[in-house]
Amino acid sequence: MLCLGIDPGIGRVGFGFVEERGSKLSSVNYGCIDTDSHLMVQDRLSLIYEELKNRVKTIRPDVLAMERLFFGQNLTTAENVWQARGVILLVAAQEELPVVELTPSEVKMAVCGYGKASKSQVQEMVRCILSLESVPKPDDTADALAVAIAGISIFKVQRLAEGKC
Repeated sequence: MLCLGIDPGIGRVGFGFVEERGSKLSSVNYGCIDTDSHLMVQDRLSLIYEELKNRVKTIRPDVLAMERLFFGQNLTTAENVWQARGVILLVAAQEELPVVELTPSEVKMAVCGYGKASKSQVQEMVRCILSLESVPKPDDTADALAVAIAGISIFKVQRLAEGKC
């Protein structure tokens, strides 16, 4: 199984493709899609769409996992990130990818075994699980890989629950 994990944003979208073969997980491709803050929002969204669509068409994941977001008071940031999520979900729909949405605590639980793990603990576990030499940078990349790791687990459980072993 190949899972695309996404850490959504408008300025930077972290992505990570994680493959499961037997009991081993490995990273296939990861990085960030960066958008220039001087661009109009629609141009930033278009860039996210095009870059993500190209990667999905090339790498062909089986499932897309994305973190659910919770915002406090900054509604402008929330609005822009929700728009980016919409573009990401559009790519998933066009490519007929099932989508798994995870809360931050679900990701932490799946990766670290503790739903209140710190960011550095999650990053170190990502490094260990994927046998990487160092923690992927920037943080958005490590977060996306963590989401992909968790997404594989959750997707398998969902399929079992639906009777699709």
